[in-house]
Amino acid sequence: MNPADILKARILIVDDQEVNVLLLERMLLDAGYVSVTSTMAPNEVCELHRKNRYDLILLDLRMPGMDGFQVMEGLKEIEPDGYLPVLVITAQPNHKLRALKAGAKDFVSKPFDLAEVLARVHNMVEVRLLFVELQQALENVKLLSGLLPICMWCKKIRDDQGYWNAIEHYLSQHSEAEFKHAICPDCKRKYSGELFNGEE
Repeated sequence: MNPADILKARILIVDDQEVNVLLLERMLLDAGYVSVTSTMAPNEVCELHRKNRYDLILLDLRMPGMDGFQVMEGLKEIEPDGYLPVLVITAQPNHKLRALKAGAKDFVSKPFDLAEVLARVHNMVEVRLLFVELQQALENVKLLSGLLPICMWCKKIRDDQGYWNAIEHYLSQHSEAEFKHAICPDCKRKYSGELFNGEE
């Protein structure tokens, strides 16, 4: 993962105070983040996340109508793996532990410290992107698990659609393996006769 991937992360800021939203937006944009959006309506967060799948949500805990804890409960229904990409914002020291127990991954305190906010955002985004990368790798491994129907004569593999593919084609479609053709010693002797005499 390179620094450009981190700066392209999709970030949502949720705070009912416009001054806080503007301050956080300015901090992140000045640091080079290019996909920063915000809302002051906590009841919109779940639908926004469902549509945009944010890599990080900066979430204020104390908001009228629907607080950050309620928002996190809603996010849990969207994230089937249970990983909430939430960095909570709070001025209440006693809310920090409760927020972490509710699923938040980290927190920043008000008033904001620029260096702390940027360090925590960077770390959270990096962990989130690595988590997504790991999930994709596990999905690829799952594609190659279980029983594969393989022809006992030509060694073609039947895919999920019922088509028979050469083994190298099948594996190249379901993994990152690359193939280089060669001839094993047994096949040299069996099929080539004198053609490869003296070569190993």
